[in-house]
Amino acid sequence: MTPAFAAAAALILGLAAFTQSLSGFGLALVSMPLLTLLVSVPEATAWVAVISLFVEAWLLRRYWVHLQWRPVRHLLAASVVGVPVGVVLLQRLPESALKGGLGGLLLAYSLYALLGLKLPPLESRRWAWLAGFVAGAFGGAYNTSGPPVILYGHARRWTPEAFKANLQAFFLVNSGVVFFVHLALGDITTVTWQRVLLSLPALALGLRLGKAASTRLAPPRFRQMVLVMLALLGAKMLV
Repeated sequence: MTPAFAAAAALILGLAAFTQSLSGFGLALVSMPLLTLLVSVPEATAWVAVISLFVEAWLLRRYWVHLQWRPVRHLLAASVVGVPVGVVLLQRLPESALKGGLGGLLLAYSLYALLGLKLPPLESRRWAWLAGFVAGAFGGAYNTSGPPVILYGHARRWTPEAFKANLQAFFLVNSGVVFFVHLALGDITTVTWQRVLLSLPALALGLRLGKAASTRLAPPRFRQMVLVMLALLGAKMLV
């Protein structure tokens, strides 16, 4: 592990943790495409699968009082089914297809958010099963379970406080399932744990800076900057 690799990884993961702390999501959306510039998609997926547990547990403690378990439990039940599907795709598809899929996901979600598009309200909770399954599949393949759940939360008109709390609860449990599946399959290796240990100081710094910035920096403006970056990264990965 060269000093240049360590510095690049620390910068990427610090930015990802800062984004998640400030806006409630973004850890995997930011870290996955950037880490694939350093390592393969499967290696990045295993790496982020472990660090997600630390970040989301820390953030859930902060938002716990606003958590609404009832809408989250259906999402989680469906995601448990979707995770193995994503893991199988991760193992069987070629690297070019994996990067193209991740790039397409990033570009589509970024454009949706930047254009301010709004989904019609979803009155039926049955949509949670579809959103949860797709989120689980994306989580198993890329650790990016966020977009389907974020879209579902917007369509269900969750309050900002419940939105952040529900997302952290979903991410934490879903990340736990993804972690154990990858661990059972041997995808999380000694090298993965070395990289995780390397990441911890940058993650801690990013989380604390994000919390401090939440009182000074407008999260919507910062989120727009991140979305533009993600759109460009997604387009690059597609090309």
